[in-house]
Amino acid sequence: MNVDHILHTFGDCGVEYLLIGGMNFLLRHEPVLTYDIDFWIRDAAANRARCDAALRKLDAAWGPTEQDWRPVAAQPGWLERQEVFCLTSSNGAIDIFRTVKGLPSWEECDARAHAGRTAGGAPYRGLCDEDMLACQLALPPADRRRSRVEALERALGRRDPQDQRPA
Repeated sequence: MNVDHILHTFGDCGVEYLLIGGMNFLLRHEPVLTYDIDFWIRDAAANRARCDAALRKLDAAWGPTEQDWRPVAAQPGWLERQEVFCLTSSNGAIDIFRTVKGLPSWEECDARAHAGRTAGGAPYRGLCDEDMLACQLALPPADRRRSRVEALERALGRRDPQDQRPA
């Protein structure tokens, strides 16, 4: 996965986004294996158009079914069809979220987002620790990443680092 290229492309196209999920956690806390990069985009028409432009530059593909899978460039209005999209590109898998369960508005989360750079120097904005934790806790208990919850609680001072008891 070429995370830096994806981030630079989103930045060059002016996409307003927040990194969520494993890549945000990996860049900020612990090296975890992740197979995609998750973007929560500001859900406004102009920003969706910029996101579409970035994904076209990345030769991203999506389809409502496997039989309909094709480049996003061949699918006008595709980004209006649903709330979450899983795409493929030659630079890696990309997930686009228009909404995120358990969090307030995109604008509120953006106001307290973390601005950082990857090891390769690509700038990004990602959910703050409080919002990452809220996102995990909004999932059904069986779907939560326990190690992430514990790491985020430690980072926020909510868990004693020596406490090895189950949360």
